[in-house]
Amino acid sequence: MPDLFELIHARRSIRKFQPKPVPKELVLEVLAASGWAPSAHNAQPCRFIILENSQIKQALADAMAQVWVADMSKDGQTIDEDKRRERVERFAKAPVLILACVTSIEGLPSYSDMRRQACLHDLAVQSLGAAIENLLLAAHAKGLGACWYSAPCFCKETVKQTLKIPDAVEPQAFVVLGYPAENPSVPPKKPLTAFCFVDKWGRTL
Repeated sequence: MPDLFELIHARRSIRKFQPKPVPKELVLEVLAASGWAPSAHNAQPCRFIILENSQIKQALADAMAQVWVADMSKDGQTIDEDKRRERVERFAKAPVLILACVTSIEGLPSYSDMRRQACLHDLAVQSLGAAIENLLLAAHAKGLGACWYSAPCFCKETVKQTLKIPDAVEPQAFVVLGYPAENPSVPPKKPLTAFCFVDKWGRTL
């Protein structure tokens, strides 16, 4: 098993995959790793939906693309058909497509004022982020490639309606998994002094 820091440094967002299936037990193994991530109040508000049916994936990708086209049109942008098709295929043809969601009705406290109650949603989303990071690192450790997409955030209701997701469950992201067919170079990363501060904003390390 590689050193943790080696995994962190070597992990890449993989968008091209080999045309071979990923064993179901391997998918479940990396998903199990997400359950070990810390979560606010240990509420574990994350919900993961594995989308296997090709027709469902296609219908979902098509519906999401329609929302994207409408949004681009509102911005006065010309729709590039190749980009629209690429957006559809990245999800419809993903070897493994996982929808990451949150639910805030179980395990979290209830507050008497709206300000604190609204914060519970932030707690759930932060918990999901930690869970997805565990999933990505576990996938890399097992020789899989993965990519985290936030596209569902822009069309939550469309995703919920297409998949008939319960009202209490909110779509947040996709994670695509598969065997890598590319080896991306290291993307630019900011140095520690650009994002870590001591005592107060503006005083760097």
